[in-house]
Amino acid sequence: MAHDTDYFQNLCRVSRAFSTALKKKQLLELIVNIAVETMSAKAACLFLKGEDPDLFVPAAQKGLSDDYLHIAPEKAKDRIEDLVKNGYLAIPDATKDARAENRKVKKAEGIASILVVPVMVHDRPIGVLALYTAERRDFSEADIAFLTALADQGGIAVDRARLIEHIRKNTKLFYDLSAAINASLDIRQIMTTLTKDLSRAFGAKGVTVQLIDNEDLALKGVSSHGLREPLVKAVSGHKEKGVTEALKGKTTVAPTVRSDTGQADSGAYAKAGIATVISAPIRSGDAVIGVLRIYFGSPRDFYDDEIMMISAFADQAGLAIQNAARHVQVENDLKDLKDDLWSHRSWF
Repeated sequence: MAHDTDYFQNLCRVSRAFSTALKKKQLLELIVNIAVETMSAKAACLFLKGEDPDLFVPAAQKGLSDDYLHIAPEKAKDRIEDLVKNGYLAIPDATKDARAENRKVKKAEGIASILVVPVMVHDRPIGVLALYTAERRDFSEADIAFLTALADQGGIAVDRARLIEHIRKNTKLFYDLSAAINASLDIRQIMTTLTKDLSRAFGAKGVTVQLIDNEDLALKGVSSHGLREPLVKAVSGHKEKGVTEALKGKTTVAPTVRSDTGQADSGAYAKAGIATVISAPIRSGDAVIGVLRIYFGSPRDFYDDEIMMISAFADQAGLAIQNAARHVQVENDLKDLKDDLWSHRSWF
């Protein structure tokens, strides 16, 4: 059995590894290896959310046979709330305890006891770290604390990798979209590029652009992508809370538009499968000239830098619209000047 000193030294070992060039996979493998070695266990497995956020799949493991049958991914998800609430799940006898799935399989694998703790990122569960022992064990408070600390390190590894990838992706995304938006002086082309590329880049269900008509000062839809016409018509021109805030110059997120009474038509959103909408002001100089809206099919939160980026794209669109309008005005002025010069030739 490991002593508190061993636990502390191995936590330091993991912490030092974070200052190296180890990639996420290597860090996760280090965590399960240290869990097994330090706690004199048979095996350990780190489960994380996969491409489907509703499923938990093994991301790193040690000591289990290749054909070992884990708990079904969907059941792991169902149990995560209780796990977070209690802080851990300790099963001293995994061959008889009803809380353990596939008990015959565990007995055949040589698993006697199981300790499971949640992997958290920003107070949200993204997975679990499970420890398996070959001999029956009543886990101590020190055991639970150490495995929890390792799980926290796993969360840090995942979050750090996500942040690095997020920065790389967003930097390229901002460059590509900004270049595309500013590559044309045709307002229709600018709108098409903005809506289509933003929808693709953020994995959104659709994007709309509404601009203020100078004649009646009303919002009017000028471009959309990915949305069916009934929804485009239902939301166009409506002063929803997000639109009202955008017209005041503020970018807002409505994470539950299907049940939000502040929306123009929550029924239309539900019918179209829209759950989350982010609304950003389109500016020209100091004035707000329109609203950019991005629609998502599932509830989601945004990091602050994502909101800033969407706001920046909306500002880029405003600048591109302004440049295109000035270009048209210059062309019209030049045409008028040429016409005037031609008419004045009769004077000479």
